[in-house]
Amino acid sequence: MVGETPTPWGPVPGLGVDAFTVNPLLGRDSLEPLLAGAEAAAAGVFALVRTSNPGAADVEDLPAPQAPLHERLAEIVDDLAPRLAGSGALSGMGAVVGATEPGHIARLRELMPRAIFLLPGVGAQGGRPEQLGAAFAPGPAAGLVAASRTIASDPDPGAAAARLRDAVWEVSAG
Repeated sequence: MVGETPTPWGPVPGLGVDAFTVNPLLGRDSLEPLLAGAEAAAAGVFALVRTSNPGAADVEDLPAPQAPLHERLAEIVDDLAPRLAGSGALSGMGAVVGATEPGHIARLRELMPRAIFLLPGVGAQGGRPEQLGAAFAPGPAAGLVAASRTIASDPDPGAAAARLRDAVWEVSAG
C-alpha cells in the first residue's frame, strides 16, 4: 500500500486508501466522523448492508417493524449518499451486498439507486456473475465484484480474472 492517512496524531504511512468499509450497526452517528473523513479525502465508503457469509441471515434478515434489517441499513446508506455525491449519478457512499443471495439485489438496488455495490461472494462462496444483473441497473460502474479466492486459487490467476471480467461485463452491459 502506498500513500498515507492523516490522523490527529500525525500521518500513518502506507495506509493510503480510496475507499473503506464501515459497519452501520452502531447507528448513523457512529458513521458521521468516518463520512467527514471520507469527504475530506474524497474517498468512498462501503457500508455493510447484506453480506455474503452464510450467517448473515441470522441478523441482517431479521424482521423489523416495516422491513428486514438489511433494508433499514440500505435506507441509511441512501440517506447518506448525497454527502459523497460526485458529478455523476453514483455516490461515493456504497454498500456491501453479497452475491450469495441474489434474491435481495433487486430490492436493495431499488432502495439504494445511487450506491455502488461491492459484491463479495462470487466464486468460492457460490455467487455467480450471471445473477448480478440488478446490481448494475444504473450502469456498468454501479458494481464491483470481489472474487479473491476464486482468482488466487486458480492455476492461472490471470485467466481466471479475465473470465470473471468477461462474465461481469456481459451482465453489467446488458
